[in-house]
Amino acid sequence: MASTTAHKLSDKKLAVLGTGKLGGILLRAYLKQELFSPKRVTATVKHTEKALALAKELGVSVTTENRKAVKDADIVLLGVKPQVVGEVLKEIAPELNEKTLVISVAASVPTSYIEQRLTGKVPVVRAMPNTPAAVDCGMTGLCRGAHAGPEHLEMARAMFNAVGRTVAVDEKNMDAVTGLSASGPAFAYIILESLAEAGVKVGLPRDVATLLAAQTMKGAASVVLETGDHPALLKDAVTTPAGCTIDGIMELEEGKLRVTLIKAVVKATSRAGELLFEK
Repeated sequence: MASTTAHKLSDKKLAVLGTGKLGGILLRAYLKQELFSPKRVTATVKHTEKALALAKELGVSVTTENRKAVKDADIVLLGVKPQVVGEVLKEIAPELNEKTLVISVAASVPTSYIEQRLTGKVPVVRAMPNTPAAVDCGMTGLCRGAHAGPEHLEMARAMFNAVGRTVAVDEKNMDAVTGLSASGPAFAYIILESLAEAGVKVGLPRDVATLLAAQTMKGAASVVLETGDHPALLKDAVTTPAGCTIDGIMELEEGKLRVTLIKAVVKATSRAGELLFEK
């Protein structure tokens, strides 16, 4: 199903509004994998100089005018900041209709907020990707709005599967996706950095310690994804009786690593619900 959908995307006209960090990562992936034809892609940025540079780099049409970019588009990828989504929707609304799929990657912006600012029953899919999408290891949560059907969700899935994995969730869980997988890489980098520092503390060169820590974290995550086994079961398999691992685990438990990480995700989730309402 996904490959068929991906094949269909090459016939679609795509508008990427707000080609900043995330929009740029996604667009580069789509062009590299030939998911969309460059001649059918229009992107927007704020400044003319950036538009010229990006057009030259990617070989697509780039403009500073959002309304011009979405004219006749089949898919509009909304990559602007949550605080400006409202004004961008007001600008582009006259060009959109029931045949235009709007995919928003703006954190904390509900599908209903977007739908209310558009005319007619425009299908909307909300997506929450994360930065590892830059190396095709992204994780994206997806949910569909009131007017989006399964075919719209499949199109969005194909677009985000191009940069990693996807999962469809109820919209009420999208802030939780933001707190866990969108903020999560930052938490993982702190753990990774700490493991590398520990390697230096016990005598390893910094580059060796960083490599050991990073590949260990990648490997452990890969085992969970490949086997589907519960992390606790996998942890127990590493932890031999009276061995060194259990001593390390005791230190983690004493330092409240577990509860601290849980609280970090809870706090980030709570914060995700507030972003839209700030100017």
